[in-house]
Amino acid sequence: MIIKNVKVYGEDKIFRDGEIYIENGLFQKSVSDTSEVIDGEGAYAIPGLIDIHFHGCKGADVCDNDPEAIRTIAEYEASIGVTTICPATMTLPVEELKEVLSTAAAYKNESGAHLAGLNMEGPFISVEKKGAQDARNIITCDENIFREFQEAAGGLIKFIGVAPERNTEKTLDFIRDVKDEVSVSLAHTNASYDAAKAAYDAGACHAVHLFNAMPAFTHREPGVVGAVFDSKHVFAELICDGVHIHPSMVRAAFAMMGADRICLISDSMRATGMPDGSYTLGGLDVTVKGKHATLTSNGALAGSVTNLADCMRTAVKEMGIPLEDAVGCATINPARALHLDDRYGSIAPGKIANLVLLNEDLSLKQVILNG
Repeated sequence: MIIKNVKVYGEDKIFRDGEIYIENGLFQKSVSDTSEVIDGEGAYAIPGLIDIHFHGCKGADVCDNDPEAIRTIAEYEASIGVTTICPATMTLPVEELKEVLSTAAAYKNESGAHLAGLNMEGPFISVEKKGAQDARNIITCDENIFREFQEAAGGLIKFIGVAPERNTEKTLDFIRDVKDEVSVSLAHTNASYDAAKAAYDAGACHAVHLFNAMPAFTHREPGVVGAVFDSKHVFAELICDGVHIHPSMVRAAFAMMGADRICLISDSMRATGMPDGSYTLGGLDVTVKGKHATLTSNGALAGSVTNLADCMRTAVKEMGIPLEDAVGCATINPARALHLDDRYGSIAPGKIANLVLLNEDLSLKQVILNG
């Protein structure tokens, strides 16, 4: 396959007029069969998007413990240009989580977006910043339990969240012990700057939805955000749905962290792609109206109802983030955070041919999955 007349997003994060070659499901330098040619009509050609933190869509949630739910999620995500997924689990009872992980491990990637991993947002989080997580299921960070989780998941867990202010020495030991086999993230944490920085110095390398479910970033108490800024190896997730973070703070985050350290995420829940109404997240009732999903009990934000492709568009069209930066934060950066950038995240020879064509107004033109 040859895709001609497109603006190709390069590995240097610059668009250039050119052609794309695909053969045997991979991007190539050239192709032997030139019979199939697609005219891109001047479209932007970008890598397939990668969402490393979301819970569900189209009425399904990864914690439904049902392979059909995962399939529903994968097919919807691929249809809107997200071709690689790493769904997030909620804070559920340990045995229930192991069942969810086992079901995901057994899932066969037969259609839709590729299930590349799992992001465990809980249960090792703080009560103070639990957000839409169920406080009854929050537990202290425990390496043995994590090993049970990873065994159930067949090694599929890519991120494990912790709150380093809880049982600090044990949590720091946990980070040091597991950092070489899983990315440790600070998630739903009330940590001070010092506690967060100690966790990052110990080997944690990720921040779950920066600014949300963590202490406010202030001039005397910079908290987790300040620790992320000072820890240059850390990737920071941002939810750019227009609800979770003010556009000015999104622009500030890009200026502080740099576009190479930010991963755009959707944090979408099962109501994404569905009408307003009543839904659930992690066993808690959620009310959805417009772009807002809130806990029915107390009005706390309960994830988003905006998919990653629309979050990327919002970052560009409503928040002033350059398209080149936004695309990188939804493709190669999450691929690097997953340690799968040898296979995904850019249009480069030898990588899996997941491709999205966008019209000039950034509306979806075409998705090419696995070539």
